[in-house]
Amino acid sequence: MTAREPSLTGKPPLSVDVLPVTGAWRPGDPVGRRQFHTFAVDRPFALEGGGLLHEVTVAYETWGELNADGSNAILICHALTMDAHAAGRGREGQGWWDEVIGSGRAIDTDRYFVVCANVLGGCQGTTGPASLDPATGRPYGSTFPIVSIRDIVRTQAALADHLGVLQWFCVVGGSMGGMQAIEWAVMYPERVRSAVVLASTAAATAQQIAHSAAQRMAITLDPNWRGGDYYDAAPGDGPHRGLALAREMAQITYRTERVFQERFARETRDPLDTFSLWQRFEVESYLDYQGAKLVRRFDANTYLVVSKAMDLHDIGRNRGGTTRALARVQVPVLVMSITSDRLYHPEQQEELRDGLLAVGGTCRFVVIDSDDGHDAFLLAADHVGPAIDTFLDDVEKHNV
Repeated sequence: MTAREPSLTGKPPLSVDVLPVTGAWRPGDPVGRRQFHTFAVDRPFALEGGGLLHEVTVAYETWGELNADGSNAILICHALTMDAHAAGRGREGQGWWDEVIGSGRAIDTDRYFVVCANVLGGCQGTTGPASLDPATGRPYGSTFPIVSIRDIVRTQAALADHLGVLQWFCVVGGSMGGMQAIEWAVMYPERVRSAVVLASTAAATAQQIAHSAAQRMAITLDPNWRGGDYYDAAPGDGPHRGLALAREMAQITYRTERVFQERFARETRDPLDTFSLWQRFEVESYLDYQGAKLVRRFDANTYLVVSKAMDLHDIGRNRGGTTRALARVQVPVLVMSITSDRLYHPEQQEELRDGLLAVGGTCRFVVIDSDDGHDAFLLAADHVGPAIDTFLDDVEKHNV
């Protein structure tokens, strides 16, 4: 073989990293700003799909103070790989929506009591696959049941009861968080005064399901996944390749071709004087970084469980269809769309808006003009924040 012939020798990305078996938070780890509420102690929590959970714990963070009549509470619902740390800086790093939530910001913590909870099935303090099953004292792993967005919302309702919140002033969420926000308005119309649904949908589409199914396959084909029971493995021997690959696949859908081209073009990380399979372009290095970064703070089984919950999302399921479900929404809804979103296409938010208006609902529709794709709901705070701020003001003044 000459020096110019292509070679399959070498090692794929992540081969030299000693990555954790799981990035899940576990009892004994630093608590940070987390608070915890445990329920379903005396009787099990029955899941929509038929499973049962005992002693369900919800990890959450709060900002601001609940006022005397409990009317200023806002629930923030997070996306797939986020957690309860939505704002502030500390041991957990910067909050994922820190530019939107805080003193004097769009969701003003001097004005509102803001709550964000890690979702059921999550890995940052809320009961999920990495949590200890009270029946066995071992991580749930492969035995953790399937959960739905409705199950997640019901755990948030239990948390609201615990906090003394009879009605949320607003429920706000983007992507998977938007699924939770619209479910709140359908499931508990009397407990929600308004809702913000950003870059989300009334039901997952076939293409969205296809994307997440392929990502789950990447995890389950990793031999170190071990059927979901990998928590006793040594560092570096967990399903980090599968989880990193799932993240890389997802990251491609979150951004746009224009962003990738402007940032990376055809720049290379490794010289191309001699070809090998593992020589990387800069965009590959970026994806490797994103994959390894997620592995350090997330859990492979949680990715499986929560992404499946997103696929199952359909507000019309067992309710006579989407139209009947939307007819239950009694509060003003802000629906926000991103022009370049190629994962949750703008047409889906337009359909949600049209569906709400068709049944006599109140819906404000805002389009965010951004090249950042689906991730613009996190990145375009200078557009997203003012739209939410104006909507909340108008809700308080009964202008919507």
